[in-house]
Amino acid sequence: MSNADAMAKEMGHGGGEDLAARVRDMRNRFWIALAFSVPVFILSPMGLDFLKVPVPFGLRLEPVLFVLASGAILYPVWPFVVAAYRAIRSGIANMAVLVVLSVGTGYLFSVGATFIWGGQNFYEAAVILLDFILLGHWLEMRARAGASQAIRSLMDLAPPKAMVLRDGKEVEVATSDVVADDIIVIRPGNKIPVDGVITEGSSSVDQSMLTGESMPVDKKVGDTVIGATINKSGTFQYKATKVGADSALAQIVKLVQDAQNSKAPAQLLADRAAQWLVLAAVVMGLGTFAVWYWWIGQPLLFAVSLTITVFVIACPDALGLATPMAIMVGTGLGAINGILFKNASALEDATKLDVIVFDKTGTLTMGQPEVVELAVAAGMDEQKLLATAAAVEAGSDHPLAQAITRRAADVKRPKATAFRNLEGKGAQAEVDGEAVLLGNRLLMADNKIDLGELGAKSDALQSAGRTVVHIAISGKLAGLLAIADAERPTAKAAIASLRERGLDVIMITGDNQGTASRIAAGLGIDTVLADVLPGDKASKIKELQARGKKVGMVGDGVNDAPALVQADVGFAIGAGTDVAMDSADIVLMKSDPFDVVGAIELSHATLRKMHQNLWWAVGYNVIAFPLAAGVLYPFLLGPSIAALAMSGSSALVAMNALLLKRTKLTGITLRRSQTQSDPARAFAS
Repeated sequence: MSNADAMAKEMGHGGGEDLAARVRDMRNRFWIALAFSVPVFILSPMGLDFLKVPVPFGLRLEPVLFVLASGAILYPVWPFVVAAYRAIRSGIANMAVLVVLSVGTGYLFSVGATFIWGGQNFYEAAVILLDFILLGHWLEMRARAGASQAIRSLMDLAPPKAMVLRDGKEVEVATSDVVADDIIVIRPGNKIPVDGVITEGSSSVDQSMLTGESMPVDKKVGDTVIGATINKSGTFQYKATKVGADSALAQIVKLVQDAQNSKAPAQLLADRAAQWLVLAAVVMGLGTFAVWYWWIGQPLLFAVSLTITVFVIACPDALGLATPMAIMVGTGLGAINGILFKNASALEDATKLDVIVFDKTGTLTMGQPEVVELAVAAGMDEQKLLATAAAVEAGSDHPLAQAITRRAADVKRPKATAFRNLEGKGAQAEVDGEAVLLGNRLLMADNKIDLGELGAKSDALQSAGRTVVHIAISGKLAGLLAIADAERPTAKAAIASLRERGLDVIMITGDNQGTASRIAAGLGIDTVLADVLPGDKASKIKELQARGKKVGMVGDGVNDAPALVQADVGFAIGAGTDVAMDSADIVLMKSDPFDVVGAIELSHATLRKMHQNLWWAVGYNVIAFPLAAGVLYPFLLGPSIAALAMSGSSALVAMNALLLKRTKLTGITLRRSQTQSDPARAFAS
């Protein structure tokens, strides 16, 4: 059973309800409670004194408050009543027990004061307390529901239909109906429905969403294709080999599910404190009654009033606000700066990290090929080289062609004619009456183009992990364009900052060792895990955790989803896939690696506020319990004073949490200083 299901069962939700229905139920209970609570507060003695609002229709105040408070409490509080009953039956004192004890005694005492013995009531304290608690649980359940979105997003990656050859004819069938050994027809732009082996034709396939490879992979007869990847060019047929639960996509789904279900949720400090507060409130309340009624001999109503005052002053408003207020302000500050925390556990866990593992493609790099270097032959102009290459590649949707046209965006381009695609080698065309060849080294060799002085440069660029495009004009080599996945501007500074804070930094990628080592060396990363398959990324995280390390994983693709969930804290780059963002605990909306630093700093600041608030909440109860019990008799805290003290404690906790807004994040400050000195970068950010 998942964590969300266990929570729902404890709170009395039906087994047939889906998680979204449970979230809606908790949301509805909160809004109902709030709707009734507002008039309760306005019509309470405190509200009447401040706002001077008359009781409507000349009715007596107490019965009106009873009706409104009953609407605010009886239906909304029911899940906690169920949870408290089951906890007590199991011998556990949890927050639900304290909620029922505090809200229930406050409400029942007020009902008695209204209809039986008269005197002060404090309906407003009970209903406002319940409002805060319902809001907290609604937000918690909504965060839990979001975790399952990753599974749905993964499932949606596979195309719903597949074109299959049946009896020699192409027939469109549901992907779920494809069986092993079916022959499937794929055309340019199609998503590949299931795993298989090419039997006819060739193409270039974009596998980046599943494998992390930044460049499309050429496929020919005998090569394997993976379901949910995208065919970029060419038409081919392939035989289905792995369908349904055996496909690579299904295996990634299973990995994400397993990681989500096996990952223990962080035990929040407030829950631990509540265990002791429940026992303290019960013992102190019963002890108060015993001392005043049986030992001292005071009247029953007096002893009961003091006992109820103890229970009311123990209402966990301050304790209930201690962590949520700090979390609310901390996550709000993060959101303003493009750092989205998806759950409270992430804030706490981010302060304990020892290792940060970065995916390469799309995380430390831009995730798309760019022209990173040019080399021109003697007598050739760089602008002409770019213009000629861009003219040949105009209109092509191949990633390498798009990288060239982006680099030549500001260059005036002539028009190419007689264009011809040379499969696996490049292209040829005529530009301004000159024959142009553009492609790899094999194309140059086939056309007997001498590389001359640029031959050594081509070798060096290829050895460094670059894809080298050779351009020959009128039978002579004109120059080289080196294409690679460019580094993100702040990646190097982010890694240096993390290492200064004592964190180990590791790069993990499905790309080859040469390309990975080149990127890592430029960024200052010593440990590189290359050629890692999608399913193995989560295994690598597990290996680090088995050594006692707390691991943060930063990624952007579908192939990163299992590792993001397996990690103690998953960071998703905002420009990545929905699956990665759904699987992660923290989303970096600006796609800036330096925001990992900002997220960790903000987590430390928020946890400090949580600790301060919890100490205050506990200290408040240590002082308030004896006063409520009457140790300073004849000075006594009445119910109204108890409610006021409780509200004051909550206000102090809230104000302390608001001070968190003054936190200055190093990563954010650095980026702002950079953008102030570079208007172009400021515009881009």
